[in-house]
Amino acid sequence: MVPDSWSWNVDDSLAHQDKAGVQMQMLSYLPQTLDKLRASNDYAASVVKKHPKRFGMLCALPTDQPRECFEEIERSRQELHADGFEVSAVYKDVMLSDERLETVWQKLNDMGATVFSHSNAYAPPRDGRPAPLIEVAFETCRVIVDMLYRGIFKRYPNIKFVFSHCGGVTPILAGRLELLGAEPWVPNPQNLTSQDIHDQLSSLYVDCAATASSGLQPAIKMVGKEHVVYGADCGVPCSTHATMEKNKEAVMEIERELGMKTGTVGRNGWELFPSAAKRVETGTKQQQYHPSA
Repeated sequence: MVPDSWSWNVDDSLAHQDKAGVQMQMLSYLPQTLDKLRASNDYAASVVKKHPKRFGMLCALPTDQPRECFEEIERSRQELHADGFEVSAVYKDVMLSDERLETVWQKLNDMGATVFSHSNAYAPPRDGRPAPLIEVAFETCRVIVDMLYRGIFKRYPNIKFVFSHCGGVTPILAGRLELLGAEPWVPNPQNLTSQDIHDQLSSLYVDCAATASSGLQPAIKMVGKEHVVYGADCGVPCSTHATMEKNKEAVMEIERELGMKTGTVGRNGWELFPSAAKRVETGTKQQQYHPSA
């Protein structure tokens, strides 16, 4: 599925940003080994240092290893100066709802961190079709629902969780969760009420990468227009300049349909990453912002 020769480079990314009207791209990458993950974080920090007004950095966390997560969190503060954090919805078979991550969430909650979750697009095909086609959307939903019922969003309200692809299929199922999720036949160790479910889901943030035409309006209904940020999956093989442009056009069309000011979704990201916003010159047009990859 992924060409062996495929690679990302700064110049191509900057050229696309200029063409697409993107002020800044948030760099994020989650390799499957700890050494490569740390090297990826170091590389992203070096790119931001060279291009502080065009790139931001999300520090990747190895969420299968809580101790190593703490080490990267500390490095992000002392050395890397990251704008936020990136996690995989499922990393090496460990879901973000895993109880071993409680201390990690507590640390990030104390920091008031922004944490971006992207599902594993490099997972094996499902039913003969590549994971990025639809499986990423279901994986995201499964993880959100498990975090919901384990009370993670409620216990750690200072973390700004951002989920990719409009939150997967979660917005489509949000009404069903609110309607049935507190019924006595549903395992509910936190004793969530329908209102609890509504409140926790509406507290989340989502990006609109590769999903805007069908997912943006349900996402806005679930989290509100202020909690949807621009995303393009820029920098991964499953996205092309053509698909990213088409997705951006869908965002703008839906903004017009809903009576929103054009560029609202694109500007929302600055609120999540204030340190990145400060690096941009005053008066710079902040339009499409957060191509997540």
